[in-house]
Amino acid sequence: MQTINLLPHLDHLVQHGYAIVPDFIDPATITELYHYAQQLSPTDWQQAGIGRADQYTTNTAVRQDKIRWLSPEIASEAAYLTVMNELRLLINYELFMGLFDYECHLAHYPPGAFYRKHVDAFKGRSNRILTSVLYLNPDWQANDGGELVIYADDGSSLATVLPQAGKLVLFLSERFVHEVLPGQRDRFSITGWFRHNNSIGGVIDPSH
Repeated sequence: MQTINLLPHLDHLVQHGYAIVPDFIDPATITELYHYAQQLSPTDWQQAGIGRADQYTTNTAVRQDKIRWLSPEIASEAAYLTVMNELRLLINYELFMGLFDYECHLAHYPPGAFYRKHVDAFKGRSNRILTSVLYLNPDWQANDGGELVIYADDGSSLATVLPQAGKLVLFLSERFVHEVLPGQRDRFSITGWFRHNNSIGGVIDPSH
């Protein structure tokens, strides 16, 4: 996989708490990931939920996507995990964020599916530090919808991101309320979190 120079985007991340990176990975790799997601069977996906541990539940009034957690044991998934680990090391080197590891899943939003306003980590209650979203959708147009909207502290829209193939979004997990708007087409992405090591008894992300 080939990736672009990220340093200008990391500067934006430092200044604003988020960064939008067009063409993060070469088009051929994005196409491979897109086709891989498309060919998965229905049993490879699970209904996405909200909350963690004993508070985990599914609620399609809030969230309607289906997900598949990536594993290093599967070659098509391991290659992407390797790229994101290299990104983790780069961020630690440039920004001293102390990111310990990375977890991610494929996400499939069927036409009309959405994810209402939420935050990825509540302050002091999770070790998720930095959220990443990579889009896999070819030829995505403005009228296809499915945008990611990131909100400022005052509730105004800070950024509206069209989910175009190869685009990577990074933002601080505790800081930004965000949502996924309904789209007109099947929408595929890889969503992940760089994390700190707040381990208790060998459990990397203990429930609170």
